[in-house]
Amino acid sequence: MNEPSNNPSAESKPSGSEPDGPPVAGPEVSSSGEASEPGSSPPAPSAAQKPAATDPPSESKPAPAATTAKAAKRSPAGAAKKRASTAATPSATPSPEAPKSVGQWWWGTGRRKTAVARVRIRPGDGKFMVNKRAYGDYFTEERDRKDLMGVLEKTNTASSLEIHVNVGGGGYTGQAGAIVLGLGRALLKYDQVLEPILRSNGFLTRDPRKVERKKYGQPGARKRFQFSKR
Repeated sequence: MNEPSNNPSAESKPSGSEPDGPPVAGPEVSSSGEASEPGSSPPAPSAAQKPAATDPPSESKPAPAATTAKAAKRSPAGAAKKRASTAATPSATPSPEAPKSVGQWWWGTGRRKTAVARVRIRPGDGKFMVNKRAYGDYFTEERDRKDLMGVLEKTNTASSLEIHVNVGGGGYTGQAGAIVLGLGRALLKYDQVLEPILRSNGFLTRDPRKVERKKYGQPGARKRFQFSKR
């Protein structure tokens, strides 16, 4: 006869009872059907399984002021607006076609040799006064009169201007040359269109010729005393 064993582990356990100790984990099956080892990290979800990222609604930001100004300049409306503002700005220099005021004077200063002439002109009836005298009475030489009237005849202003001249220094020839230069400069200020005529005829060119000074040790600028060897 067999004696019963005192070892409790040797006793047979009925079938269907729960085993002692922690349960043994089996291989896990992922949703894709692949088996993974126990204790390993779960596989990363695939791109198809990742939820689609939704971008937050973008808010429209106002464009910088500089960009807006540049865009306005490039646009036809901005260019037209710029042209209109430029046209509204008064010009610094008067236009030659601007109407000439009756009471306004145009001045010009001329020099020749040692003579200086201050000439002023304005729209008038052709009056020509030199030192408060008619130019025909002041200049007796026909050459000087022709020089003065040549400026007015070339510019076609002999009967449309009133001319007053104050001149001093030098002789009559130098004074006539000074008046010609001063009159040419005054006409240039009066009407810029006359510049080609005045410049081509030499009415705006200063004549630098003058008397050469006397040298010491000799009687004149170039004259010499007679040389004597003995």
